[in-house]
Parts: sequence; structure tokens; C-alpha cells
Amino acid sequence: MAQTDAYLFFNGNCAEAMRYYQRALGGKNMMMMTAAQAPEQVDCPSDKKDWILHARFELDGRMLMASDWMAPFPYEGMKGFAVALTYPTAAEAKRVFDAFADGGQAPMPFSKTFFAEGFGMVTDRFGTPWMISGGPTS
Repeated sequence: MAQTDAYLFFNGNCAEAMRYYQRALGGKNMMMMTAAQAPEQVDCPSDKKDWILHARFELDGRMLMASDWMAPFPYEGMKGFAVALTYPTAAEAKRVFDAFADGGQAPMPFSKTFFAEGFGMVTDRFGTPWMISGGPTS
């Protein structure tokens, strides 16, 4: 059966972001490899050898994967998507929302909606947009 998992691109701060996400979300760190650690020399600029070539951690049987932007053209940031997280309770969802809002921006504050006990949209300090919900509607 096919699965869909998120893959995020960062501009030199992938390692910091992935360590933060692992702490905020829980999960198990599976790997984090720099360009310099690649089994074969990766064609990337010498100033990016310490950038992350690939990282991933497991969260409840799913993967969150990421790397730093290695393309020869400029990084344009994250846009046109959001990573959705759904929790059994609004309290769990609010805890993660608050962690991501610290240093980030919350264009839609966490509150009760017609489809969940709690829902909010936040872009964290690394530029990743999240849609976080928890708990059934009453």
C-alpha cells in the first residue's frame, strides 16, 4: 500500500529544524546526513558540505523527511502547502501549536471550529506552515 509523507526543504537550517520538530512532536530520529557524509561525493558547493543532504524521523509510523536546498538556483522558501497534524485531543494539539507559534506566526489562532474541538494554522520559526487540529467536535 502506498503512503504519503512530507519532505521539507530548508535553507541551511535543516538540522536545527529537524531536532526542534523531533523534540516538539516526539518521534524517533532515523538519520541525519550532511553532504560531506554522503557515501559518494555529492555535487554541491563547498560552502554547503555541512548542510543536510537527507534527514528523517518517524512519528507514529509515518516519516517526516527533509534536507537543505542543494539546487543550483536560489531557495524560494516554503509556499503553497501546509503539513497537517491531527491529535486525539485538543490539549495535545494546542501544546504542539503553541510550541510552533513560539518564534513563528499564527495567522489562524488555535480555537474551536465546526470540524474539531481545536484547530489552528501556524508557520513556525523555520518557515514551515502547519495546520494542527485535535479532538472531535462536541
